[in-house]
Amino acid sequence: MTDQTMKLDPDNEDEVHDPLTHRDPDRNRITPLVQLSSLAAAELVSKLAGIVRSAHAHHGSRRPDVDGVTRAQTFEEGDVYMIAKPFDEYPPDRYLMDFYNVRDRGICSRMHLHTGTRFVQMMTGPKTTIRVSSLSPFDVRWVAGVHGWQLEEFEDDLPDTPGGVQITRYNAIVPECSIVYMQVPRGTSHQFNAIGPYAVIDSVHPEESIEIFREHMSGLRMMAQTLFLAEDLPDSSTCVIGD
Repeated sequence: MTDQTMKLDPDNEDEVHDPLTHRDPDRNRITPLVQLSSLAAAELVSKLAGIVRSAHAHHGSRRPDVDGVTRAQTFEEGDVYMIAKPFDEYPPDRYLMDFYNVRDRGICSRMHLHTGTRFVQMMTGPKTTIRVSSLSPFDVRWVAGVHGWQLEEFEDDLPDTPGGVQITRYNAIVPECSIVYMQVPRGTSHQFNAIGPYAVIDSVHPEESIEIFREHMSGLRMMAQTLFLAEDLPDSSTCVIGD
């Protein structure tokens, strides 16, 4: 575990770093796992999204608890709920995110990175895809005959770069009614955008308690573990395909 900090201001929840100077220390690993029937996928995603929505409707989840943690929060990709908090003997925690449909909002999320590793399970229902992007090519891992399939991948330009400088963005598409895993190394760029009404992420943060001490944060601040690579949220045309 490195002791080197990544943040300039440990508690800043909207810290922006220069994409022209950022270099990913590693690549995101993606594992296509399984594709479900439309009925099964819709049921799974709807049930998990319902947990997040119930938490956000519950006043107690939207204010600090006895440990000072606000478990129901809003991120720029969607609403989140911390379903499992860390504790002294167990530093990981776990979130559910109910994605926004970028077509409805007219904006995309920003490219970003985290001060610790992440393990992400992306799940889609009918008529919904997730576009996952990075500034480094993906390492797609699948075992023929056991699980997975070939993901659609392509390259484009990162939007709204300083001075209009061209930066290559690498993209992969999580198709409808699918479950895809992604391992995100510390400090490695990524971006999620859901196109359609049924998309959820189940995200494990193995180091979040450790990150607090490593970055010298004042406490567990869910957004403070994120560093952005853009000032503003880009237009939806930069992440929706075929519109």
